[in-house]
Amino acid sequence: MAIDLSTTYLGLKLANPLMPGASPLVDSLDRVRALQDAGASAIVMHSLFEEQIDREMKAEYAHLHRHEDVFAEAAGFFPESDTYALGPQEYLEHIRRVKEACRIPVIASLNATQLGGWVEYANLIQQAGADALELNLYYLATDAAVSGEEVESDALEIVRTVKAGVKIPVAVKLSPFFSSLAHFAKGLEEAGADGLVLFNRFYQPDIDLEELEVLPKLDLSTPEELRLRLRWLAILFGQVKLPLACTGGVHSAADVAKSILAGADVVQVVSAVLKHQPGHLRTLLDGLEKWMQEKEYESVSQMRGALSLQNCPDPSAFERANYLKILQLWKT
Repeated sequence: MAIDLSTTYLGLKLANPLMPGASPLVDSLDRVRALQDAGASAIVMHSLFEEQIDREMKAEYAHLHRHEDVFAEAAGFFPESDTYALGPQEYLEHIRRVKEACRIPVIASLNATQLGGWVEYANLIQQAGADALELNLYYLATDAAVSGEEVESDALEIVRTVKAGVKIPVAVKLSPFFSSLAHFAKGLEEAGADGLVLFNRFYQPDIDLEELEVLPKLDLSTPEELRLRLRWLAILFGQVKLPLACTGGVHSAADVAKSILAGADVVQVVSAVLKHQPGHLRTLLDGLEKWMQEKEYESVSQMRGALSLQNCPDPSAFERANYLKILQLWKT
């Protein structure tokens, strides 16, 4: 039986649902070619950060160093400019180089929290040749004076503003920490978003007890993290008309299959490829195709959302019943 792995995401027709997620994986053109050869259906660039753009446009870097003797601790909150893999202008040039190096769509990424000069960069990213843009709304509200409604309102305005300035599709990468994620997702759809990416990973700092310092700490994802994505993919499938991307916790072909069954149009992989090199994408694709043959699925579109909550008469009751059942499973 011939298996059709093709899918559509952000209006882009893709050979299969697998692609690298935003990460340093594509900083090297040789690795970009290796990812394409291993079966990547698109290339997702690592993020260009709002802080980088602010520094370039406002000369913030020079300003910080002018006061470093007075505000040395505050100046150390942000990385030095040479810590970033690529500056704003280098980032735009790298998009052009990646486009020349591969035959598959290139999705750029902006990591932002507020309206500002980076909106202009969305247009520059489009001019550089990106086929789509992933808008990473990485924001942790720590000010007690800022309400959840304000956070959502600001995010919606960012999406509306960026969409007004570009013609390429814009996907929004979210965290799961919204009081009513389904409602917010509908708001993003109405604001013009072309797709949703679930979910951003908030990196949790550690504390050094010897030096009494807060330490940035990066851990690669684990398969256990996928369950949160599966739950919300299944909930949002059918409630929004937007294509859905799963990212975080995908390590095996089984994880890919679960993501699609829950409702994902595409599946982004980072940690597993960092561990096992670009060729791991081919392993995942081969495993997915084998599983689909065993279960007699002929296409990705046929299996997408098959285990979502769309056909459940009362999803909230279904979730409540599962919650109660899970609590009874643990035995001492």
